[in-house]
Amino acid sequence: MHRRIMPISRTADTVTLSRADYPTLIERLEDAEDRATLRGAQRHERKLGKAKARADHLPIALVERLIGGESPVRVWRLHRGLGARALAARAGLSATYLSEIETGKKPGSLAAMARLAQALGRPLEDFVVPKRNEN
Repeated sequence: MHRRIMPISRTADTVTLSRADYPTLIERLEDAEDRATLRGAQRHERKLGKAKARADHLPIALVERLIGGESPVRVWRLHRGLGARALAARAGLSATYLSEIETGKKPGSLAAMARLAQALGRPLEDFVVPKRNEN
């Protein structure tokens, strides 16, 4: 059973909570958001079928590679089971240029990244890698 959160004071515009109640409130909110996300995913799976709904879920090993800084293009190419030449051909790019993008030697033009995103069936924002602060 959850401990009840009790406001210390209320006005028309604010509610004041104790310091101890605030993290409890945030935790409950996050739990509610997680449950809502899970229910949405379950509805999506019922609508499309589990295999189709999960086709774009990356296995943990690939997520860890993304977190480790590996090229999102390479990670999604591997997830799709495509060789580099096959993806380059599908996107209308040279295999050399794709290799330079995947290895970080070239950032890839916006047009090239858009073509790769389309060829991999992913939104462009999946391939935009924010610059890391070197401080």
